[in-house]
Amino acid sequence: MDQSLDRDTWQIVIQSVRRHARVVKEPGARRPQYPNWLIVAMYLWAVWHDRCLSWACHRVHYNTLFRPRKLPSISQFTRRIQSEACQAILQRVHNELARDGLACSLGFIDGKPLTVSPVSKDPDAASGHITGGFASGYKLHAYINEHRRVVIWSVTPLNTDEKTVAREALVPNLPPPADPHSALLLVDSAYDAAPLYKEVDAGGSGYALLAPVRGEQFVGPNGRHPRTLANMGPQRREALSVWQEHPDLAEYVMEQRNNIEGVFSVLALALGLHALPGFVRRLGRVRRWVGIKIILYHARLLAQENAEAKLAA
Repeated sequence: MDQSLDRDTWQIVIQSVRRHARVVKEPGARRPQYPNWLIVAMYLWAVWHDRCLSWACHRVHYNTLFRPRKLPSISQFTRRIQSEACQAILQRVHNELARDGLACSLGFIDGKPLTVSPVSKDPDAASGHITGGFASGYKLHAYINEHRRVVIWSVTPLNTDEKTVAREALVPNLPPPADPHSALLLVDSAYDAAPLYKEVDAGGSGYALLAPVRGEQFVGPNGRHPRTLANMGPQRREALSVWQEHPDLAEYVMEQRNNIEGVFSVLALALGLHALPGFVRRLGRVRRWVGIKIILYHARLLAQENAEAKLAA
């Protein structure tokens, strides 16, 4: 990995952590021996290197990029990283690096499997469909904007329906688009369902949903039945009309979904977010692990953008 990119990525992360740790106050008057920013930074360091919590409590695992003077015990570190204050810092860091308030007119929703060992005893993991078969694990559901930021995300057991998570967790929290008259939300054919179209429309998100049509919607008897068309809602009727009357244009627009595939590829190849390590089990730990990977992804992306801006200047 590029050492310069590593250094810039870490500097972006640690500066953001320190900045938000000054705002988030620990309940109680007594100052902790190990400040919150250190606990959060240690966890970021461990996840960045795909290591467990106990690994981060040994001095030999640090280098000139980050070398704390004092380290907490494993039990202290494990307890503190779950505290409300540390979780609040991580949430604020995510919001900042994801540019949560940046208005966009194009977004994408998709899911990424996070598998565990087939013999894992994790009671929260579930068996579900993946490309080429079935596996056990979890799934990352994400809304990603046109600037490749993972703005909203959720982790569920692998067998959770993607449409349900999109309808209940992602769509209601979509940021306002830059232009409500031309904002698009692109998804794959797994999301082609009337309830999701209705949720996007009724929620007042300002987006129009577009998904590849599943089945023989145009030529089959159900596709032409007036009651079926009426029940599916105006947004899905309009999407069907687009695919029927302007299929080449619809295909051209859907090609932009490659953005979300690119984001998932970077998360997997550059940051190791694919199969979960053996020590990342139970839903709470998986969510924290994934959240850190997403923060590191945003910091890496920002470091790359800063480098490109310097070269262009």
